[in-house]
Amino acid sequence: MQEETVIIGCLEQVAFPALLIDEVMAKIDTGAYSGALHCNKIDVIDRDGVRTLRYQPIHESSEFIETQDFVSTHVTSSNGQRHKRYIIETPILIRGKQYTMRIGLTDRSDMKIDVLIGRRFLRKNNMIVDVRIGAEFDEDGGGKE
Repeated sequence: MQEETVIIGCLEQVAFPALLIDEVMAKIDTGAYSGALHCNKIDVIDRDGVRTLRYQPIHESSEFIETQDFVSTHVTSSNGQRHKRYIIETPILIRGKQYTMRIGLTDRSDMKIDVLIGRRFLRKNNMIVDVRIGAEFDEDGGGKE
């Protein structure tokens, strides 16, 4: 049985319940392979002899979260720079449905949107993007055609 196709917009309100994030805007980017979540502080610490990832998602007022369930990898950004990134797996809610997402933790403070969802997640979950959906949130156009 093939899973139903889900149509989402170029910008979507999402939630990360395990990270205590009830609502945040996500950019759906078919040009990006993987996803990214803005974090203010990301550190690997030793917690009782166990490598532990400690991070503060999205806002400086957010709680710190710790996990031993993570991997590290290198990603190449759109400008060609290679960066080390820590990857976690977490539930994400999109349009009221829960999915499991592998997402990279990174400093996106220079970006307008705190969450990026790439094509790997879209493909895995049988999603397609209709850029007309969520267009009211899209401010990049600035009124230009």
